[in-house]
Amino acid sequence: MKITVIGCGRWGSFIAWYADQLNHKVTLYGRAGSAHLEQLKATGTNGLVTLGKTISFSSELSEITTSDMIVISINSQNLKNLSLEIQKLGIKNKIFVLCMKGIDVESGKRLSEIISEEIDSSNKVAVWLGPGHVQEFCSGIRNCMVIDSSDTQTKSEVINAFSSKLIRFYYGQDLVGNEIGAASKNVIGIAAGMLDGLDYSTLKGALMSRGSQEISRLIEAMGGNKLSAYGLCHLGDYKATVFSEYSHNRKFGENFVKHLPYSELAEGYYTAKALNLLSGKYSVELPICEAVYNILYNGYDPKETLDSLFERKLKNEF
Repeated sequence: MKITVIGCGRWGSFIAWYADQLNHKVTLYGRAGSAHLEQLKATGTNGLVTLGKTISFSSELSEITTSDMIVISINSQNLKNLSLEIQKLGIKNKIFVLCMKGIDVESGKRLSEIISEEIDSSNKVAVWLGPGHVQEFCSGIRNCMVIDSSDTQTKSEVINAFSSKLIRFYYGQDLVGNEIGAASKNVIGIAAGMLDGLDYSTLKGALMSRGSQEISRLIEAMGGNKLSAYGLCHLGDYKATVFSEYSHNRKFGENFVKHLPYSELAEGYYTAKALNLLSGKYSVELPICEAVYNILYNGYDPKETLDSLFERKLKNEF
């Protein structure tokens, strides 16, 4: 199968490496002048993965027209603009696989909605979600992930294309729940980092329990299955996000409360704003996500804001 991966950051580069290992014909796309792309072209490695000689590189988006499957791994907030560029190419009958976790901050729309609105309806869209870090996969550490789509055949094609002994894929059954669960998991990751930075790490167990509860409420209000919050998209990804040294969102949260700079992409920063929008739209209380939003966007004191969660009225756990 001919596969193009759009995005040459750490996850996109890994997927290109992984697809190549599975004997697909792989092209890795990056914009002209991309530092990541230039490094990979010059050295074949980004320090995490070393790409095979059979992988091609491209800065011409039009080349995706010859691919069977197009995998996208970019900043979620750039998907709208990329979708408009793809629309101009008149692409039909392809499978697009979204490998990012986010929600559009302007509209509150899920990423599969954003791209589906722009590309021809003959194309199919799937999402690839769940736990796992590049560093661990490249060390041979296995994990489980989920593929979901509104089209059953598309799910099967994507899972068949990428299944291996390294990654066990499950068939997703709730596109709404899986996308919202995966995106919001990053906000919980930022909250976890803030707890670490304030020496409140012992509260991570409570954070995971209550975080899953509030996200399940939102998923249900949006028409999804509330149990998705306890699946691979959300709770199943907590270890990789709430505890891991490789988690960008956790590290961002920790550095934020310590007033330290952090240059890596933390998708949860944008998702916190999007969840604030959805909380109002669907009239669902999201106390943890709201606390993170107020700290990041409204200048609330982290310690006081997190402490205030303990002052909410007493209630039943379930």
